[in-house]
Amino acid sequence: MEDSLSTDARLVLDLALTIRHDGHGGVADDLTDVTGLVAWVEQHRDALPAAERFVADHSMLAAVRDLRAAARALFARAVLPGAPSPADAARLMPAAEAVARLNAAAALAPAVPVLAWPDGADPAVRQKPVDAGAPLTAGLARAAIAFLASPDRQRLRACHGPRCVRYFIKEHPRQEWCKPSCGNRARVARHHERHKNSVQRGT
Repeated sequence: MEDSLSTDARLVLDLALTIRHDGHGGVADDLTDVTGLVAWVEQHRDALPAAERFVADHSMLAAVRDLRAAARALFARAVLPGAPSPADAARLMPAAEAVARLNAAAALAPAVPVLAWPDGADPAVRQKPVDAGAPLTAGLARAAIAFLASPDRQRLRACHGPRCVRYFIKEHPRQEWCKPSCGNRARVARHHERHKNSVQRGT
């Protein structure tokens, strides 16, 4: 299930999903203004170490939107040979530029490996930021990099239900859509198309 995803994977997927279907046949963007950014950061405060001190201004909004564009461009690459989300398929930044932007943002948060080895468990390494004042975007970039380099990336799909623009993590072999409502819309659309074609053939 998606809830079993790592914190990094969940965070970057949620960032990508701030571009979504608006419920009326169009595309909505939850990060069109600073208020939207503040609301999104508040919802993800536990996963964002820099959330306590981030400055909500137009410069930060632009930086987060830039990271989102880079992540979505690499999501589109990850789902190949499948089609990317139709929300931005016609205006994706080149993959090399997306990688460079993520790396540049992540570099703003230098980190060191920290070993943890509790009794009765295997040793684990996590990256601890060296600079406690690293910007919010650095944490987002590092989360995107961690997700894109993880095995979960291979389960990433773009939903092609009617009007949907979401990416999702495929949980079982037969899953085609991000949620059941998209599957229902797809089945209704196919039924309507078959009915229309049969009527046309009968005339």
